[in-house]
Amino acid sequence: MTTNLISNKLAVSTTRFQTDSKYTVIRTFLILLLGLFCVSYASASERTSGNLRSLGDDFANIVEKVSPAVVFIKVEQTVASQPAMNNMNRSPNDPYGLFNDEFMRRFFGQQFQQRQVPQQQQHIVGQGSGFIMSKDGYILTNNHVAGKADKISVKLQDGREFQAKLIGTDTHSDVAVIKIEAQNLPTVLLGNSDDLKVGEWVLAIGNPFGLSHTVTAGIVSAKGRSSMGIADYEDFIQTDAAINPGNSGGPLIDLDGKAVGINTAIFSKNGGYMGIGFTIPINMVKAIRDQLIAHGKVTRGYLGVSIQNITPELAKSFGLKNHQGIVVANVMKDSPANKSGIKRGDVMLKVNGKTIKNVDKFRNRIALISPGQKIHLSIWRQGKQHSLSVTIAKRPESDQVASADSKRLEKLGVALTPLTPQLAEQFGYRGESGILIAAVENGSIAALSGLRPRMLIQEVNQKPVTSIEELLKHLPAKGNVLLLVRAGQQTMFLTFTLS
Repeated sequence: MTTNLISNKLAVSTTRFQTDSKYTVIRTFLILLLGLFCVSYASASERTSGNLRSLGDDFANIVEKVSPAVVFIKVEQTVASQPAMNNMNRSPNDPYGLFNDEFMRRFFGQQFQQRQVPQQQQHIVGQGSGFIMSKDGYILTNNHVAGKADKISVKLQDGREFQAKLIGTDTHSDVAVIKIEAQNLPTVLLGNSDDLKVGEWVLAIGNPFGLSHTVTAGIVSAKGRSSMGIADYEDFIQTDAAINPGNSGGPLIDLDGKAVGINTAIFSKNGGYMGIGFTIPINMVKAIRDQLIAHGKVTRGYLGVSIQNITPELAKSFGLKNHQGIVVANVMKDSPANKSGIKRGDVMLKVNGKTIKNVDKFRNRIALISPGQKIHLSIWRQGKQHSLSVTIAKRPESDQVASADSKRLEKLGVALTPLTPQLAEQFGYRGESGILIAAVENGSIAALSGLRPRMLIQEVNQKPVTSIEELLKHLPAKGNVLLLVRAGQQTMFLTFTLS
């Protein structure tokens, strides 16, 4: 019995020992696993911290390298102005004060100011940014910064100040070149905006609100933004690097420290930064810069067609397998297109072997081709592909063109502008389509019929219109006209007679 008792105790002790050993092994394993996790986490944290520190060092090195070539621009101008109107003395043809809306004047100039109000002289001082692109003092900036200035002052980061000369300006792209008399200046290298990718880090350097040499960082949010209503020729880089008033004309810098664009505009409801800024791509700027330095102005190429984008429905109608290319809606008389045999209904697929993506990119590309150069077009006509050669001509100056269409609008007494997303947001027409009335002349047919600035024309003679070209197509030279217009939340029909 004693022997059995001893055996039982030994068995129990052995079992406890085995159990304790198993738990010990498990505890040891868990401790080792936790230790490895902590080491791994610490290592990952160090790597993350190191990566962020490395990126920060890269930014700092770029800024140190580029900032000396970014300049503060002060402009002065004496202009004829009108006394400000209050709600009591606004014209009945301008109930919203749109004639005094600086945003709309950027589109249409001063021709729709109310001439009966005595004008006064006003001294205006503005500011912006620019960047030096050559050691002998050529500086890139925006046309809306320096284009109309009577006096341009440039201040460098090192404190030196110079009076600048306007070399040339291009209102259609919002690019200007100015020059200061100095040598061995710091410069910003110009990059290749075509190589820029969405998602890449970029830096915006400038003088927002007069705060000299401010740097903001962000990414490229999008490329190829157009139809924004900012300039006539648009192919903007969109960025979330903060851009504010005063940044205009400054450079957008890539991680190689090169300028990939000129900061030019923001999308904003209150005039300040809201997360979206627009930059003119530097490859477009280069072509414009060369002409401004050589000639003081830009001469653009001209083909002479009215064009529209291919939709899936149009592609099916024309027998195309995809909806790439653009459709020729009209061919101007005696234009290069007319002389080369391009016809209405042709679908242009490629220019010089490169696929045509959309109307805006095609317009920009043709505009930057020097007059006299020959291009090769691949077109689709009646189910077959053809090749044509066209010699590009010089684009007529806008103030020299007096077409029947423009005369009809002049006779009607309105100025119109496409409804861009920016304008739709500003005037409360989000989700709507139509043509925005920018201004109405006193005593005109439009004014007498009840048309007012900021109304949206949606139909002409019961035909929907989404572009000025469509409106002109349905607007007769003579006879009755029925318009469907929207004013704020109210929709109404208005009618008048053209004779």
